[in-house]
Amino acid sequence: MRAFGFLSFGHYGGSPAQGGLSARQMLHDAVDISVGADELGVNGAYFRVHHYARQAASPMPLLAAVAARTRRIEVGTGVIDMRYENPLYLAEEAAALDLLADGRVALGISRGAPEAADRGWESFGYTGSTDPRGADIAMSKFEVFLQAIQGRPMTRAAAQPYMSDAAPHAPLRIEPQSEELIRRIWWGAGSRGTAERTGAQGLNLMSSTLLTEATGAAFGDLQAEQIDVYREAFRAAGHAHTPRVSVSRSVFPIVTEQDRRLFGMRPGEDSDQIGIIDDTRSTFGRSYTGEPDQLIDQLTADAAVMSADTLMLTIPSQLGVAYCTSILESFAKHVAPSLGWRPNWEGPVEGTAV
Repeated sequence: MRAFGFLSFGHYGGSPAQGGLSARQMLHDAVDISVGADELGVNGAYFRVHHYARQAASPMPLLAAVAARTRRIEVGTGVIDMRYENPLYLAEEAAALDLLADGRVALGISRGAPEAADRGWESFGYTGSTDPRGADIAMSKFEVFLQAIQGRPMTRAAAQPYMSDAAPHAPLRIEPQSEELIRRIWWGAGSRGTAERTGAQGLNLMSSTLLTEATGAAFGDLQAEQIDVYREAFRAAGHAHTPRVSVSRSVFPIVTEQDRRLFGMRPGEDSDQIGIIDDTRSTFGRSYTGEPDQLIDQLTADAAVMSADTLMLTIPSQLGVAYCTSILESFAKHVAPSLGWRPNWEGPVEGTAV
């Protein structure tokens, strides 16, 4: 592990009078947490994307606002649900964001997680999927997105191009283009097969918070095997650049009495969980809660955390700016240095050469 960031689900709801967050407050808090994290040396601010739910849904305005208020921190998603996206519009937005952020983008994309809506992507106008999970349209749209951000022609100019210097009927690419954006695209993988495909494509790997495997092995060991498969596929494909790998964990250092009151260990939270998701037996990672020295020992023993270059800490964003910033500060001061952390002022995060 060289870097850590926070991963926010952006939950809101309930009565503000009773302490619940409105959508407006959640978004403003997300920016303020990012500003505080940037000042602490935290390397990344990442946001989950879910539709038809009271949590973050449309990431580009939020990421642009975070980029405008910060100097060094990486801004990104974990992950954008490709089933709901227009690939060319997403390509335009992503390139514009990357240019505004001066290359501080880590855009995680995937097929998408189980959701609140029944085939909700169809209400956005994306029909024709023969897969009940929509994986087929997600993958076809992702391929178009990748072509678009690499400057491939997407259409042709009109016979008399209006307000354009294009020649009649000339091939046209989307604009703007950000030359290195392709190096900042991550695929959210929950299986070895998906990790292998991601490596072959030369993309970065954002290993999921759950794995669609349950062999009895520890979550960290399963995830480390997935990372190995990814890197071997990357190497075999002959890619010359250095890839990035991230994993996410719930980690709560117990430093204050408030920490102990809110996150003192509860039965069952100190071990991996097995469950069914998308009709597949899956493994969910454990939470890490304890004194800093305990966390150092536990995270050092987590093979995936030590194999990845970036650790994303899930934060309880509904608890507000001050408390979420204190979690990040405690991790930065008392835990991260022993795991190999390099603060953001030391420069951009580097991956592991394969």
